[in-house]
Amino acid sequence: MIQFRRKDGTTLPILEEAAGKIPVLTFPLIRETGVAEGVFTTRLGGVSGQEKGQEHLSSLNLSFTRGDRPENVRENFRRVADELGVTADRFVFTDQTHTDHVRVVTEADAGCGLTRERTYQDIDALVTDVPGLVLSVFVADCVPVAVVDPVRRAIGLAHSGWRGTEKMIRCMTAQYGSDPKDLVCAIGPSICRDCYEISEDVAEQFARAFAGHESEILTDKHNGHYQLDLWKANELVLRRAGVPAAHISVTGICTCCNKEVLFSHRGAHGMRGNLGAFLMLRTDA
Repeated sequence: MIQFRRKDGTTLPILEEAAGKIPVLTFPLIRETGVAEGVFTTRLGGVSGQEKGQEHLSSLNLSFTRGDRPENVRENFRRVADELGVTADRFVFTDQTHTDHVRVVTEADAGCGLTRERTYQDIDALVTDVPGLVLSVFVADCVPVAVVDPVRRAIGLAHSGWRGTEKMIRCMTAQYGSDPKDLVCAIGPSICRDCYEISEDVAEQFARAFAGHESEILTDKHNGHYQLDLWKANELVLRRAGVPAAHISVTGICTCCNKEVLFSHRGAHGMRGNLGAFLMLRTDA
């Protein structure tokens, strides 16, 4: 049984590879809505990293820009598509540049990033109300935040620091009439507080943005550096936006602590592939 180590000392099993399927982490709170499916890949179950010097990409790398062979990456995506029960032309990629820009995805965007060129730039979050389109975010320590509105039947997925999360909620409210109290959210695997060290100037930005909650997200190391809890920061953003605490799931899984089964930029000193977070409105809901 493949297991993740969680920061509270417990372990969490992930789906084992069977019948041609790849190991993935699922989000029970999202699945329970009955209208959406979300999965998070591991670094297992793919074809990358078999060549000498490419071992750091082993084996389900989902990046075309980390030095992998394109045919390997496409085969890895084919396996993810099989897991989701879709074809490759249903994926819609972000174009991640660490912004808070959100794109409203329509049927016209189907395949963007995988089967055809993207028609947009600088997009770190996607929202849609089109069933069967697979919103796609790529991480290797950053925080994927998935949001489902089971009432308006809309979804959002962000590659987040924290600003993108807040803006994505506002976009869903404006575009689909989403009420934050109806939203169901999952904060996916990403780097934990113990592994994420930042400089004092970055800590000051977070202290200003989360005034009154500094101790919840920052630990002063008294050497000009701080530890930052991005899980708690995103949880606070969601709560501030009006999402009930019971509607927020934090996986508690650190990419850096689990670098044997997850890609971690810091854990591998930049020599790594990409993981994928995927969210789709079900066509049968």
